[in-house]
Amino acid sequence: MHAAVNEHGRLLRLLITPGQRGDAPLAEILLEGLRAGHVLADAAYDSDAIRDLIRKMKARVCIKPNPTRKRKKRYDRERYKHRNVIERFFRRIKQCRRVATRYEKKAINFLSFVWLAAGVTAKIECP
Repeated sequence: MHAAVNEHGRLLRLLITPGQRGDAPLAEILLEGLRAGHVLADAAYDSDAIRDLIRKMKARVCIKPNPTRKRKKRYDRERYKHRNVIERFFRRIKQCRRVATRYEKKAINFLSFVWLAAGVTAKIECP
């Protein structure tokens, strides 16, 4: 699962892919059409192309550098702490057993249940 959430942890965009697929190739699809002041992402999304895409959105980049980078990029460690919002989102939706264990065989059915779980659980932690 690949998700884009707002500052309150509410789901904006969701993609599902096979487990062996990398995160970075999906960044453009996740960010397409979104407007943000800042984009926070983990090291899996650390590439020059993604950083340029975020700058073209006129947003500030806060991506922890991938350990394999030869020249480490700087990032705002205090702002990066707010990335826990996405981690809390995933924890919330996985409280729904059907999402956590992926009972659904078809991707479209699973995607539907994830959106449903995101809507149902939104009231639990969001202000």
